[in-house]
Amino acid sequence: MRSGPYFFAWCDEASRVDAFGAALSALVHDPPYDVSVYMRPSPSFSTNSVDEAVAKIRAHFGHADADAYFDMLGSSGQFVACILRCYTDRSERIKPCGPIHMHPREIEDFAPMHMELALGSGPRSVEAEAELTWHIVLDDLEDLLLRLCAPNASRRVSTGGCTSAWTWLAPVSMCATYNADARDIARDLALSWVSLHDKEKVSLIAGMSLEALHARIDAAPAGARVVPTDKSGRSIPLSRETVLKALGLPGSALIEALVAAADVPDEAWRAAAPRAEEIHNLTVQARARGEPFTRGGGPLTWVKLTGEHVYFLVDHARFHVRRLPGGGVLLATHPYRTLWPLWSDALFSLGITS
Repeated sequence: MRSGPYFFAWCDEASRVDAFGAALSALVHDPPYDVSVYMRPSPSFSTNSVDEAVAKIRAHFGHADADAYFDMLGSSGQFVACILRCYTDRSERIKPCGPIHMHPREIEDFAPMHMELALGSGPRSVEAEAELTWHIVLDDLEDLLLRLCAPNASRRVSTGGCTSAWTWLAPVSMCATYNADARDIARDLALSWVSLHDKEKVSLIAGMSLEALHARIDAAPAGARVVPTDKSGRSIPLSRETVLKALGLPGSALIEALVAAADVPDEAWRAAAPRAEEIHNLTVQARARGEPFTRGGGPLTWVKLTGEHVYFLVDHARFHVRRLPGGGVLLATHPYRTLWPLWSDALFSLGITS
């Protein structure tokens, strides 16, 4: 069984154990079950006290990384086995993996490949069923990313993201990103450019200032382009000049363009929405009556996701731009899609693509 999706967060090494502890407290069930901590090369241990776990990690951090294994209570009421990792800068230089990294141990626990739905007498609709998976997954995805990156008001974590890949990709190729300061939203573009053009690991450059990233991009040859990953198979390039123009804009202008781009109706998505809402309502009613589910023919039917569902989500899943109370911003879509189409549309609307 494949693990994932994968969540990443960046903060200074001096604050990393504090950020790790705050995330662990926000992720584990309260009161917590045992948290098993593996430290390399220090001794491993288990405890049901998050404070004890953090204290022991702090005592060894600097010459040891930490992996915490725990169960998280998901929105479905089921426990999800998760791994939260914290890496030193030394480990990151050897093998970039974090520096703070979390993932469910089985992707099926987070984004199931099946649903129990009441289809009623209406026709089967791959598009409507795919929309329902978006609704099911998106809330949990945003919740977990915020519990990892912003469990409190400390703002220790400056940026983070989520992807179905095992490594921290260029932010525009992720399915979600977090920035503690919405004014720095251009960081997603700048990190993406430097990562793709200079072949840099994102986890090693995520903490760079916007000024330093700007200098790296400005030093690239005029007309240089990169092509971010877009799972639909399209090749939409991102030019050096476009990124420099975006860096020259206020963050608020970029946010407004992203919000407008996310709100543009996708006709295929809109056409499927009435049937998706009907199935949702029928399913809620059937569960309220305590109806059993069957593999077919009953009130609640086992619906398995197929390639058709995936392809629809890759091409049409909606985007969500969420302004956060503390001044941050979160961008998100389904793990099967990337944020690059959203960014591409927003940049085009601003008239700065080249």
